[in-house]
Amino acid sequence: MIIKTDADIIKGYFEDYSGLLGGYADRVILPENEKEARDILLEASAKNIPVTISGGGTGVTGARIPFGGWVIATEKLNKIIDINKDSLTATIEPGVRLSDLENELSKKGLTYLPDPTEPNAFLGGTISTNASGARGFKYGPTRNYIKRLKVLLSTGHIIDIKRGDYFIKRGSVFQLKLKDKEMNIRIPDYSMPDIKTAAGYYIKDDMDLLDLFIGHEGTLCFILEVDIALGEKPEEIMSFFSFFSSEDDAINFVKDAKTYMAMSLEYMDSNSLSLLRIKYPNIPKCAKGLIYFEQDYKKEFESEIIDLWTKLLEKHNALMEDSYFADSDKERAKLKELRHALPDSVNEIVKKNKMPKVGTDIAVPDKCFKEMLKFYKEKLTSSGIDYLIFGHIGESHMHVNMLPRTEEEFKKSRLVYMEFVKKAVGFGGTVSAEHGIGKLKHQFLEIMYGKNNLKQMALLKKSLDPSCILGLDNIFPKELLK
Repeated sequence: MIIKTDADIIKGYFEDYSGLLGGYADRVILPENEKEARDILLEASAKNIPVTISGGGTGVTGARIPFGGWVIATEKLNKIIDINKDSLTATIEPGVRLSDLENELSKKGLTYLPDPTEPNAFLGGTISTNASGARGFKYGPTRNYIKRLKVLLSTGHIIDIKRGDYFIKRGSVFQLKLKDKEMNIRIPDYSMPDIKTAAGYYIKDDMDLLDLFIGHEGTLCFILEVDIALGEKPEEIMSFFSFFSSEDDAINFVKDAKTYMAMSLEYMDSNSLSLLRIKYPNIPKCAKGLIYFEQDYKKEFESEIIDLWTKLLEKHNALMEDSYFADSDKERAKLKELRHALPDSVNEIVKKNKMPKVGTDIAVPDKCFKEMLKFYKEKLTSSGIDYLIFGHIGESHMHVNMLPRTEEEFKKSRLVYMEFVKKAVGFGGTVSAEHGIGKLKHQFLEIMYGKNNLKQMALLKKSLDPSCILGLDNIFPKELLK
């Protein structure tokens, strides 16, 4: 066990990609095994010391930033215990980075299919937020690939559950038998939107108990070990950066493309392209939108798949001569570099403006997407705030990045964000599709579910964390635990 108390050393644990400031803690503890993690939580529970679980620090909602108490960091729990090519599963500790996992899997011709966006994220963190990435269009979020979890409660009890072991009903009290006691878990009765979502605890009728511990944002347990489902690495992948001279053409292309077997369907608006042109001047000036998509395939079908996509692109007036195509790892790396240059460019503007960006994580049902996009553009244009829109268009999940230049514009951005939230919730959408709620989006979750349902979330937490020490202020205000 490693314990850090020096203020200069531990301050790095008080930040993530959210920009949330003011974090502090008495110590940062790095357990190196299950016993040490258990001892830490038992002591914290006995002394009523708040505990914040820290992963790779790549989150954007402030969930890992502590405001008092102790931080338990998972970076020493970083073993890939087993990779089983026959069963297409792997057993892993929570502190393994996605990039390291993928490197090991690649050696065996395997891959982790959900492919969350941030390669430096820890696996445990992606489970805590039910993370997803560009390939979520085909493969879905992290939840779909979790086969088993071994978790530690603040009571010191360890729950080791496989998918299919237990099923629970919405609005019930589930009795979980542990070694020396029976734990009554209060299951909320709210209804979730029937779309991709990472907002609040996952609750559905006849759901698997395992799903309760996916997307909990460090509030219910400490993940000790996980079994994940794997896939075979695709034989071939082709990638397209297709430019369109009108936004409507790009959106109409996506509508048709959803019926094909693409791995990903991503979008960048005209403002995104304008920003990228600073570093990539070859981006056509007449382009008003970009669709980035990938297709996995077998080599023998390459020509007919290229022909199929070419015809669809031509049908929707894509700028064929100006678009980019990659069918090798080297060429695909260039496209990924271009794609990742967008958030880097946004961060440069944030530093220049000395004001934080205001970024959304909203998704809506497919049938409402066009109207939601229109609403975004109308409100943003009238606000006068610099902005760009990009994201997972295949799942009707856009990231709106507002880039305020002054304190006044920052305040206005937050008000505009609230309008987006209310509109999306009215459509049956979610206020967070992949990043979670953390400490920054309580008010948005309350609009989505109402205060009474947030109180139900608090009762669920108290069932599993009776001392109320884990992840305080993540998902809902800690005052609801009183």
